[in-house]
Amino acid sequence: MNLLYVFGLILGVRLASVFVVKTYYVPDEYWQSLEVAHKLTFGYGYLTWEWVQGIRSYVYPVLIAGLYKLLALLHLDSVQLLVLLPRILQATLTAYSDYRFYVWTGKRKWALFLILVPWFWFYTGSRTLANTLEASLTTIALSYFPWYGEGTAYLWPAAICCFLRPTAAVIWLPLSLYHLRKSRQSVVELILKRFLVIGLLVAGLGIAIDTYWHGHLIVTPYEFLKYNIFNNIGSFYGSHPWYWYFTVGLPTVLGINTLPFIYGIMETVRKSEKHEVSKQLLITIFLTLVVLSTVEHKEFRFVSSLLPLCLYVCVDAVSRWSYRASSTMLWCSAFVILLGNVLPAWYLSTVHQKGPIDLMPKLRDIAQEYRDEREHRANILFLMPCHSTPFYSHIHENVTMRFLTCEPNLKNQENFKDEADRFYESPNHWLSSHIPIHPRTALPTHVVLFDSLTEKIGDFLTNYKLLHSIEHAEVIQMDESQALLNDWSKALGAQPPNLASLLQHRQLRTGRAIQVYQRLLKGEENTFNRDQLPSEQDTESQIFDNRFN
Repeated sequence: MNLLYVFGLILGVRLASVFVVKTYYVPDEYWQSLEVAHKLTFGYGYLTWEWVQGIRSYVYPVLIAGLYKLLALLHLDSVQLLVLLPRILQATLTAYSDYRFYVWTGKRKWALFLILVPWFWFYTGSRTLANTLEASLTTIALSYFPWYGEGTAYLWPAAICCFLRPTAAVIWLPLSLYHLRKSRQSVVELILKRFLVIGLLVAGLGIAIDTYWHGHLIVTPYEFLKYNIFNNIGSFYGSHPWYWYFTVGLPTVLGINTLPFIYGIMETVRKSEKHEVSKQLLITIFLTLVVLSTVEHKEFRFVSSLLPLCLYVCVDAVSRWSYRASSTMLWCSAFVILLGNVLPAWYLSTVHQKGPIDLMPKLRDIAQEYRDEREHRANILFLMPCHSTPFYSHIHENVTMRFLTCEPNLKNQENFKDEADRFYESPNHWLSSHIPIHPRTALPTHVVLFDSLTEKIGDFLTNYKLLHSIEHAEVIQMDESQALLNDWSKALGAQPPNLASLLQHRQLRTGRAIQVYQRLLKGEENTFNRDQLPSEQDTESQIFDNRFN
């Protein structure tokens, strides 16, 4: 196939994902990239605790900030372009990495098919996540790895990976040892003249960038490891059983591609002499999963860098199988794989958790146009789990906004609870303690919350009218899964997580819709939105409301 046509096809799919994927995945897509770049460029925004403590590198945000600065100089810094261009940049890099995967795997048709269809890669390939960048760089590095010859070009993208996310070293350590073992060059010469020089150059440039933007000498990979690995801060945001990556994490990321991957494993084990590359990749995958499993906090995106390794194993095995398979079997297999990827990709990209993305244009209009009776601009309060939405990067107006924070226990305080936990324990008490109600103009002009919270703070919302209700996601019931999880954990000899408590926690804090309330202006009656609030309020509560309003 013509390589130019192949790259054009891949680029078209990745650019299409920029416009198709309109849902919320994880906060880091915005808070660890776009929000940081916005603050660097425009001087206002919010930096999370990771940036205050220095565990994040500015390398990726600086690239996005460069785009923002160019737009600002050209007076083209509209919100639409601020949101769109970074995703196009990432989608283009992802497309190039997919092209390199195609070249690396011998320009096979199955390689092109299997790199284009995975639902998870379509869902995340254009997102401004450090994990997406890491996965792209990993694929590029693998394509330059000296599987059959000599070469060290792969060290550059691999070193950048390890600097941006030190956990990437788990992948590259066994591969580098494999390179040193099979190379005909002197091991000492390779280490001193290639590994060490390239590593120091990449680290030196990264440290220089971080030192400049953090304002003091800092080695962010060390800070990353200190907080996330040595101090286990990540467990504050949730923990999973040790076997989670093997039973849930990687199989979910692969989706239906788990089937050809399992077939690839069996073929590699049976005929290891014919699958030398796949054998080494499987060793790397296994070791990476083992190391990552020792960390309590686990997420699907943390194994996204293993996707190209797994897909190579699939391509290697399926390509050999296709030589002896019938045309009917080939087309049926391709159709099943395609359908099994299209359905979750469509649902998760367009339906599930779309509320935060649909919300931001409405908040942007409010930030631009709203003025209260004193001609004050909008003051927006987010009563949601922290980082539930994008922030200034999607509004691009210097208005007052506040959200419930969730910094971990950095000072090792006893009985520590973050602000979000304190709020959800007693919403009305938190509001009375933190939000002034007199005069009315001291109240936030707008409140953003999930519909599940409306009944709990009905008294507070009598000062507001419902402005928008935005569909978000179905709240999934999973209570029946606890028994199955208990049996599975018992078989593995591990303590099962309490799924019921996790589900209850989730349902208390999220909901089917995101609602935006606007403060009543002078002259508007409190009964404006009375019919929208819970009718179960007793007479005494209503008298209390009217007395103070």
